[in-house]
Amino acid sequence: MATTLARAPSGRTFFGHPWGLATLFFTEMWERFSFYGMRGILVLFLIAPPAQSGMGLAEGTAKALLGVYMAMVYFAALPGGWVADRILGARRTVLAGCTVIMCGHVAMAVPAGPGPVYLGLALIILGSGLLKPNISTMVGRLYAQEDDARRDSAFSLFYLGVNIGALAPFVVGYLGENVDWHLGFGAAAAGMALGLTQYVLGARHLRGVGDQPGHRLTPDERRRLVRAAAAVLAAAVPAAAVAAVLLGGITVDDVTVALTAPAVAVPVVYFAYLFRSREVTAEERTRLRAYVWLFAAAALFWMIYDQAAGPLNIFAARSVDLTVFGWRMPASWTQNINPIMIICLSGFFAWLWLRLGDRVSIPQKFAFGLVMCGLSFAVMAVAAHAAAGGARVSLLWLVAVYLLQTVGELALSPVGLSVTVKLAPRAFVGQLLGVWFLAVACGDALGGQVARLQDVWGGVRYFLLLGAVTVAAGAAMFAFARTLNRLAGQGGGREPSTAAVP
Repeated sequence: MATTLARAPSGRTFFGHPWGLATLFFTEMWERFSFYGMRGILVLFLIAPPAQSGMGLAEGTAKALLGVYMAMVYFAALPGGWVADRILGARRTVLAGCTVIMCGHVAMAVPAGPGPVYLGLALIILGSGLLKPNISTMVGRLYAQEDDARRDSAFSLFYLGVNIGALAPFVVGYLGENVDWHLGFGAAAAGMALGLTQYVLGARHLRGVGDQPGHRLTPDERRRLVRAAAAVLAAAVPAAAVAAVLLGGITVDDVTVALTAPAVAVPVVYFAYLFRSREVTAEERTRLRAYVWLFAAAALFWMIYDQAAGPLNIFAARSVDLTVFGWRMPASWTQNINPIMIICLSGFFAWLWLRLGDRVSIPQKFAFGLVMCGLSFAVMAVAAHAAAGGARVSLLWLVAVYLLQTVGELALSPVGLSVTVKLAPRAFVGQLLGVWFLAVACGDALGGQVARLQDVWGGVRYFLLLGAVTVAAGAAMFAFARTLNRLAGQGGGREPSTAAVP
């Protein structure tokens, strides 16, 4: 079937794609540069003593704050998608998101105590929610035909931009750890400024792509929205004041616990709603039962995987020999190991899954991802034991950990959106795609709270127990893979080719 290719005014293409993909590619790349760069040094900054220009937070508090921050970035994607669909349209929503994210990083670059840091984190969460779901939507809308074979290729290129941007700790980490924390945050702000600038300059290549909201609010709906927002704000302010009085002041720990609750509760409530909905048929309800287990497996996977920026980052700083040819590299540089491995191994795994075809089902891929992630923490337990007493272990321990996690990610993550589309009730496909990202939010929020146990149990017991639980969950999913396939209505496990969008 012939397709219409939306070209730039000059007729140029980007690797055979509309030139608008180049605009979105570099916007996402620089946004990920700012996100992963700041994430690479955040926990180190939070636990650094004030004498070293850090925040001086307790390790448990810092890890919980990091986990909740990452969770809220994904949680905010739901209202961010709603804003684009009902108010601004995707193109203007992404523009607003870029601007707000840049302002957040600028705030964190100001060395004026904890106030600008918390303000910056809040702005980055808000901006990421506006940008994240909608820039992916715009990639798909570059193509006039739904069956354009170039769409999957476009998402693969887009994902490459994500992983290039994820190498940001090479710059942000070096400046933050070796020069000044706030200079590192400033570098993240500069990266987002570059992304915003090229997005504005490349806007002409995106004409007709997400210009208008898909289902604009009516005037009556706008009025009800304003009244509801005013009522929530009016109730929230006194409620916070009462809580502060009753608790003797609201701490950072109180906030992290409060934000963990919705990250876990919203998916539970939403699935309960789907199971009770009259718009869900009996057959769809059966498939949904299989999907709930896959969602839970994904949440557990991300709970372990995303501890790289917290416990593993701190371990790198304190217990790993980072000396290379007589020069000690920044601990945050270890955060680059995973994206480098993804870039190197993605092609092989794309070939492998194509080669295996329907001989490996989706539940088996999820199970394999869980087992690999669990084994990575078993390796971390051995490394923590070797580092007992203040010894520094070889960097190869972390390389092995991240290799196992990368292999697990490449088994689980790329099929997440695909299986969501396949198993979602027909009336809720769009909404369930947003819910899929809540698996990351749920896992990250729980991971931040679970990470507190490391201070109580010690590193060896902490990594070993979490690793064992995850491996056991993977083994259980392997055992029940055939049952899950039957619930999902799948004879084998073949799924349509779908690129992973982080």
